[in-house]
Amino acid sequence: MPIETVLSFGDSPAQDTDLLAVPFGGELTPQVELPVPIPALLAHHEAKGEAGEVIEVPVPHGDAVRRVLLYGIGDGGPRALRKAGGTLARRARGRRTIDIALPAGVGEPGWSALTEGALLASYTMRIGASRVKAVEEVRLSGPEQARAVVERAEVIARATALTRDLANTPSSEKNPAWLAARAAELAGREGLTIKVWEPDDLAGGGFGGILAVGQGSISPPRLIQLSYEPEQPAGDHIVLVGKGITFDSGGLSLKPTEGMKFMKTDMAGGAVVIAVLGALRRLGVRARVTGLVAAAENMPSGSAQRPGDVITHYGGRTVEVLNTDAEGRLVLADALAYADDVLDPDTVIDLATLTGAIGVALGRDIGAVFSSADDLAKELLEAGSRSGEALWRMPLIDEYRAALDSPVADLSNIDAENKYGGGSITAALFLREFAGGRRWAHLDIAGVARTTADDGIFTKGATGFGARLLLDWLTAHHA
Repeated sequence: MPIETVLSFGDSPAQDTDLLAVPFGGELTPQVELPVPIPALLAHHEAKGEAGEVIEVPVPHGDAVRRVLLYGIGDGGPRALRKAGGTLARRARGRRTIDIALPAGVGEPGWSALTEGALLASYTMRIGASRVKAVEEVRLSGPEQARAVVERAEVIARATALTRDLANTPSSEKNPAWLAARAAELAGREGLTIKVWEPDDLAGGGFGGILAVGQGSISPPRLIQLSYEPEQPAGDHIVLVGKGITFDSGGLSLKPTEGMKFMKTDMAGGAVVIAVLGALRRLGVRARVTGLVAAAENMPSGSAQRPGDVITHYGGRTVEVLNTDAEGRLVLADALAYADDVLDPDTVIDLATLTGAIGVALGRDIGAVFSSADDLAKELLEAGSRSGEALWRMPLIDEYRAALDSPVADLSNIDAENKYGGGSITAALFLREFAGGRRWAHLDIAGVARTTADDGIFTKGATGFGARLLLDWLTAHHA
């Protein structure tokens, strides 16, 4: 399991817990007496009760000492409680248990956020020598009506952790075939059906974009399709499309070394799609959902595609490749065209670590959403706000489409002359060409898919951005 910490729930704290965490102003159990009244403690520490603020108090416990953590919840909103849960889990690292009393009055969104925060901050990705271990068990105590909320939050947190695990796996182990095998394992566990196109299948099916991107690598590309069929279907057919570049060197348009350091996570969008599909049955989603992951390794070699090559995508549209490092849109184009032609979806959403430009525009905390449908964009923005994975809507400026014209193909894969700038916008416009006029949204998560520090609910490496957001959207509108 990507999160090894066990989560349990009860109506009152256990007596053998290593740490007991109680919100500022919360009631301690009768079995715990503090040496100093809570108001005096708060005054002594000049505590304000802000989210993430913790006061540790040692108290007698038989012949030993128990530690009580008084934790702040800020305004009591989901963002504050997600931070509080993460802070408590980090304080408990290396210990056997922490028992967290849920704050009263914050309702289901608050209980869910605190649970997610505690589990996500317990995530570790250990390869070789172990770092400080996460707490072995998080116990939550509260009213019985919180139980179902906690169980749902655990499913979402573990899906996010699976996304992180897939993206954090080194590319020395992870290639397109490896990713397809992990998807097959998940399909077997969660009752999904899977179809995988291998190189001969891709060639026979006309998936020229995926083949072109992967042709420079000794690890051949794959197209992975996961399908979820609810027991009592109701609602639309949703298609999720993820970029699955298992390592991106840039190809012959080679990246500098600094730009390659985190490229094992360039398949983060595909990881989100796999993890989200695996959580749908547990969350009771009633729409049909199909996930497509276009997986390839983008490498330079004698067989790699060249700037100036013209490739033919699924469905017959031709593209002049002017920069081989703009490869994500090439593999996504095949998957989007296939979804439009064969799957007949009501809604299509693609996720990709697509452009460095979006990190310049929005930084490291906010993802971008481009959409041809105002209602879909609004739904995704609201889901981002609820889930803690914030989005900002970016424009699709039709005038910029002319920058993708090519004299030798239907279009080019970049604005070669930088005629308008706005690289993330022209990338989204490129993808729109293959969405077939469907109700479509594109999430550019290049700025938010990875972090360089352990902080809050994040562990250095992949963030899993997009999993919580999409699961929130799917359960809000299709459960």
